[in-house]
Amino acid sequence: MSATAGRSSWTTSTDLQNGLADRLAGSVRRRLGDGVTVDGLKRLPGGASREIWLFTARHPDGRAEPLVLRRDPPGHVIESSRSGEFAILEAAAAAGVPVPAVRWCADPDEGLGAAFVMDFVGGETIVRKLLRDAEWAAARAALPAQLAGALARIHGMDPDASAFAHLARPDAGSSPAAAELARYDGIYRAIAPDPHPAFELAFRWLARRQPAPRRLAVVHGDYRMGNVIVGPDGLRAVLDWELTHVGDPMEDVGWLCVRSWRFGAAAPVGGLCDRATFFDAYARAGGEPVDPAVACWWELFGNLKWGIITIMQAQTFLGGVKNVELASLGRRTCETELELLELLEQAEG
Repeated sequence: MSATAGRSSWTTSTDLQNGLADRLAGSVRRRLGDGVTVDGLKRLPGGASREIWLFTARHPDGRAEPLVLRRDPPGHVIESSRSGEFAILEAAAAAGVPVPAVRWCADPDEGLGAAFVMDFVGGETIVRKLLRDAEWAAARAALPAQLAGALARIHGMDPDASAFAHLARPDAGSSPAAAELARYDGIYRAIAPDPHPAFELAFRWLARRQPAPRRLAVVHGDYRMGNVIVGPDGLRAVLDWELTHVGDPMEDVGWLCVRSWRFGAAAPVGGLCDRATFFDAYARAGGEPVDPAVACWWELFGNLKWGIITIMQAQTFLGGVKNVELASLGRRTCETELELLELLEQAEG
């Protein structure tokens, strides 16, 4: 996730006392020159699964570069590779997807853990502001087509390219829908401490109605409002690629429709527009024509997936990672259960 001007900043004194600033300065000097200094190191809130630090690299000639350090926090249960994410961002930029420019991956001896540095992208990420404040009206009008275009470009990337070799993908002979359903069923069985009848009902409904296999594509995995940087003119960057995998492109389309990503707004696609408007914009941008029934399957799956992730966040908090955002997300499981029951009722007509 890139830093944005829309996220207020706070400093973790323990990390700074433990020498993060000094270790980062060493990494910067190794890449940008011995005379470069680092100041203004601030950790940005948001991003429950990854730490994001904003800092300024100051050059001897007076140039000041705002940069972002993205790294893994200790003890988090969602496993992914920062070097892999770095490669994905490079490939996405080459495909015309708006993303922050990546600069370098940290070496193991630099003491930063699994981390990389990228450019700062200014803008807003706080969705409630974007969906409600008058100053963002023009951006709101532009975003449906822009989000559809960026998503079509993501899905147009070659999933067999070397940048994506490390990504999870369905086994030969398995459909993306079956693979994702099985993956989250396994996660759910392993971590859920309590029964969730609404989840059990959703698993059964989804298993009986799996969409037919389609071409494999690079799937962002968390494509939604809150994971994009927005300026007055609309979309500036797509963030948070740690859940990227190879699968059905309709998974991203359905995920964008999940109720939690509307942040209280009425419009079903990210609080911005109706489904048909977005589906049409996606197809016009070069994406495959959207079958509403398939998108519905993936939207329902997305709500189930998000419910399971909230349990994961709760377990991470209870396991010792004392992060308020993890705790708050861990209390939202019941929201997804209600949404699943309503969607199942609608689907059965």
